[in-house]
Amino acid sequence: MTSAAGVVMPQLGKSAIKPKISIRQFYELRVYTLKNEQQQGLVEEYFANAFIPALNRYGSKNIGLFKELKPTEQTKLYAFIPYNTWDELMTIHDKLAADKLYLAAGQAYLNAPATDPAYDRIESSVLKAFTHMPVLQAPQKKSRIFELRRYEHASEGAGKKKLEMFNDAGEIDIFKRLGFNPVFFGETIIGELRPNLIYMVTFDDMAAHDNHWKAFGSDPEWKKISTIPDYADAKLVSRITSTFIVPAACSQI
Repeated sequence: MTSAAGVVMPQLGKSAIKPKISIRQFYELRVYTLKNEQQQGLVEEYFANAFIPALNRYGSKNIGLFKELKPTEQTKLYAFIPYNTWDELMTIHDKLAADKLYLAAGQAYLNAPATDPAYDRIESSVLKAFTHMPVLQAPQKKSRIFELRRYEHASEGAGKKKLEMFNDAGEIDIFKRLGFNPVFFGETIIGELRPNLIYMVTFDDMAAHDNHWKAFGSDPEWKKISTIPDYADAKLVSRITSTFIVPAACSQI
């Protein structure tokens, strides 16, 4: 190849061209079922002193741990763990198993006896971030409530159509414009009650929650999208589960 000045320029082979790498995160969502406050304290201590510091060392930031806003009995704990790549998610357990600092700090939780366990059960799901919001957005640290919403679908096809509605038709943009401060949107690729998608939005309080959803329902752009026949909720969403949660003391979100 010759430049305009007549100088012969070397040609770049494919190996010399560095492709642009974009991150699309994966999320683990854990739900801890607990029997008493002692178990709750042990799990929270484990996250604060062992799990969160270890994951931060390995590059996973903004680990969330949440309690139910108004539990009807012993609260469940909701843990949210972001990973930048699938490989990070797949290798983290091996890293933790060899991490002496983590093992020492978490020994009370990790080695709790069967007669006095640290929790009743853990349910885990793995989510893939939406293309239109490929990484989480941690909100400003202040007193607030979080709403965790799960949309279940009757079929994989309906789930893909709902993803299209969020990503391509502009539903995520409406959430952002109206001040919902979304933290993440994720499609469940491993976990219970599939097919489903899960997302998290935040509010100052319940009054703000009610006002925001009222504004969403009357938003002209939302009305325009939701009246498209292919996007009718009756076709795409078979059940909505909404859970109100607040951060535990150690939560990074």
